[in-house]
Amino acid sequence: MNISLIVRRHRLLLGAGILLGLLGTAATLVQPLLIGELIEAVALDESVVWPIVLIAALFAADALLAATHFYLIGRAGENIVLDMRTTLTGRLLHSRIPAFNRLEHGDVFTRTVADTSLARVALSSSVAQIITAGFTSVGCIAVMAWIDWQLLLVTAGCLGAASAVALGLARAVRKAAVTNREDTSDYGSGLLRILSALTTVKASRAEQREAARLKGLADAARDSGVHVTRLSAMLMPAMNVGTQVSLAVVITWGMARTATGALPIEDLTAFIMYLFYLVSPLVMLFMALGEYQQGRAAIDRVQDLAGIEQETTDGCAGPAAADRTAPAVEFENVTFSYGDAGTPAVDDVSFTLPATGVTAIVGPSGAGKTTLFQLIERFHTPEQGTIRISGSDTAAMPLSELRARIGLVEQEAPLMRGTVRENLMYAQPDATAEDVTEAVEAAHLTRVIAAMPHGLDTELGEGGTGLSGGQRQRLAIARALLTRPDVLLLDEATSNLDSDSETALRDALSTIGARCQVLTIAHRISTTIGADRILVVEDGRLRARGTHAELMSRDDTYRRLASQQLTPAGALS
Repeated sequence: MNISLIVRRHRLLLGAGILLGLLGTAATLVQPLLIGELIEAVALDESVVWPIVLIAALFAADALLAATHFYLIGRAGENIVLDMRTTLTGRLLHSRIPAFNRLEHGDVFTRTVADTSLARVALSSSVAQIITAGFTSVGCIAVMAWIDWQLLLVTAGCLGAASAVALGLARAVRKAAVTNREDTSDYGSGLLRILSALTTVKASRAEQREAARLKGLADAARDSGVHVTRLSAMLMPAMNVGTQVSLAVVITWGMARTATGALPIEDLTAFIMYLFYLVSPLVMLFMALGEYQQGRAAIDRVQDLAGIEQETTDGCAGPAAADRTAPAVEFENVTFSYGDAGTPAVDDVSFTLPATGVTAIVGPSGAGKTTLFQLIERFHTPEQGTIRISGSDTAAMPLSELRARIGLVEQEAPLMRGTVRENLMYAQPDATAEDVTEAVEAAHLTRVIAAMPHGLDTELGEGGTGLSGGQRQRLAIARALLTRPDVLLLDEATSNLDSDSETALRDALSTIGARCQVLTIAHRISTTIGADRILVVEDGRLRARGTHAELMSRDDTYRRLASQQLTPAGALS
């Protein structure tokens, strides 16, 4: 994400706001001169009408320009943060799954929401304040030099020392702000970790331990935040000390020179007013520098997150048209490893599945079954070998087309907050009522939905709260069926179903298998018995294939897994 490019898109609004701020500053700088003329007119017993009218007009113009300035800068800042969040969420949604899984999700949330807000301050209001306050400071100093350069030298000496201290504090604020953002992200990640497993925390009686752990993280965030506040709070006193010393010297020496006639009273009055006018912009300047330094820390964190590795949305070449007569899935010498893992998760796997039918994948835990699914969906890219869907190389297919041909039901069957209908139609928002009814019936959900208070419009909580585990799984299956895929991938889709629902779903899969290829990771022997073919995977390799009867007679691994479940205490792992 190019932050400078985002800012340039709103440069006209920012520029207009800054220009109005500078005009308001100019109106402010003229006021002491007019007040000096007013004092001179009173001393000479001349008319004061026009000086008063001009001063009142400048006050009104200053107020109007200031209000418009703040509005335009604020609007530009909101536009910038909108662009940043839109760009950032787009990159997160198109990120590669392995890269996203390495992130702390609480940290992702903090960077996307809180850090973008801090970045907005740095890129809009802080920059505008630095420019306008800098202009005001330079203008005041220039006029003060014109009025009396000797008094200016005294003022500059006092304020210069204070400014040097303030600059050092501003640099320290940025370093402290980086630490505070990291501590805040750690707290967010820790909180999200607990909330996502709250029932486990309660069942394990770990509330006190987790509360103590969170308090430690919160304490760290609080301490680093206090450190930032302490450094920021010292900016104002540093400037105030310099101002007070310079003011005392200017008044004392200025009055002495006025008494001798070396300095007119109106000039001293104007100089003192400019000194007061100079203090506020200088304080604003260094406060804005401190805010900008904090914002820079947030910008760095946002840019770092935006650099997450992206999926290749388009294939390397134009995809071939889907061939309905070609095999649904083909693996040709496919190998894949996770990161620096020494042993491949998928090792030289080759198989071909026809356009229709039901295929079960079985094997011990960690054999590579789910990895095969992720390779088909192109969540991961094989190190070598070729994967084809309906005759097309998945590496040469746009992701949108590839995933439109595939229906996936994950093991956890994730659902989202919203109605049953919204969850059901998530992948196919333009589905007809007939399509919805057909998918609901195929997933054996008709009676469940009919018993809900508002049917398909019943609201579900986070993660599908309001449905049982089996009902959530069946709803996820119905959602996949609604897309009418060429290949339906079921990752342990029957693991949470009761016997009646499993039987109904197995019958439905036989019907679905007549129009597409159903590839299911099976942990229940009842699922494999009814499959047209079975693939046995072990240690990342395809060790055997065949029907249930064939594999029982000639494959030791399948016979062992099946025998475990056929015994009363057995379970296919």
